[in-house]
Amino acid sequence: MADHKVAQLGPGAACCGWNHCGRRLAAGAVDGSVSVYDSQPSPSSKWQAHEHAIAAVVWLPPDYGDAIACVCADGTLSLWEEIAEDDQLPIWRKCKVFEGGSSHILNVQFGVLLSSLKMVIAYSDGQVKVYELLDSLELDKWQLQAELQNITDPVSRIGKPACISASIAWSPRRGEGQQASFAIGFNSDSPNFNSCKIWEFEEAHQRWLPLIELGSPEDKGERVHALAWAPNIGRPYEMIAVATCKGIAVWHVGFNPESDGRLSTENVAVLPSHNGEVWQLEWDMGGMTLASTGVDGMVRLWQANLNGVWHEQAVLDCNGSHQ
Repeated sequence: MADHKVAQLGPGAACCGWNHCGRRLAAGAVDGSVSVYDSQPSPSSKWQAHEHAIAAVVWLPPDYGDAIACVCADGTLSLWEEIAEDDQLPIWRKCKVFEGGSSHILNVQFGVLLSSLKMVIAYSDGQVKVYELLDSLELDKWQLQAELQNITDPVSRIGKPACISASIAWSPRRGEGQQASFAIGFNSDSPNFNSCKIWEFEEAHQRWLPLIELGSPEDKGERVHALAWAPNIGRPYEMIAVATCKGIAVWHVGFNPESDGRLSTENVAVLPSHNGEVWQLEWDMGGMTLASTGVDGMVRLWQANLNGVWHEQAVLDCNGSHQ
């Protein structure tokens, strides 16, 4: 994980997010304002992004400049980019606003495949929309690529779910021949929508297809609170962490389909949670250490030993002391 500097965010901060190099922090506040911190304890920029509280801030990939997405408590999503003109101080300009309509936008994440930027938006009615940026220099030009529901069998759907939150993680793998893929899970009142599923873009037919569902038969349908896709440096499988009320499950997903056409999946560990709901999961840059936060106010670091057995490496409390 990046060597993050501590910023004094103040009592009004509701959420925050580091950029990809870990040197800039964007913080959303309950009054709808957004502040960006560099190396100083005071913000380098602050502006009013929404009228209501900011629920989440997400940085766009660095290839597309300094830009962030803000999810607002009123269910809308706005995109902002930093603009520097002549010798004036940089300002943040609103590029695009996405309305939730009859439902609320819960989460957004960005993925890059070769030269294409894609955006996944999850909604409170269980809908998932995938957008593609048409012009890398114009962050207001997005095209709807697909609308889908996080279910493997459309016949099984009964009514619309009520979703509290959604967790999204793009595959970190890039390169020629790699298909775009992301994992998504919901925290809803409908088990069919909840379980973490991996979606992959089928180039031949230009469509998104559910690739695999992560979960043992007895656990499928558990509400997903957080998930994270580990960077892959030389492993012959992908590694994804999924947090539910039963703990944090670490999954191995194989690259090559088996005889039945499905990818192999193996639940290699179930880590104890934080005496309640897990709020966030994050892998380090090498995909070796998993960090988790939750309602107990702790940050827990997890690692596997040489035998593949996962254990708690360290516990950090809110004051930064070790246990």
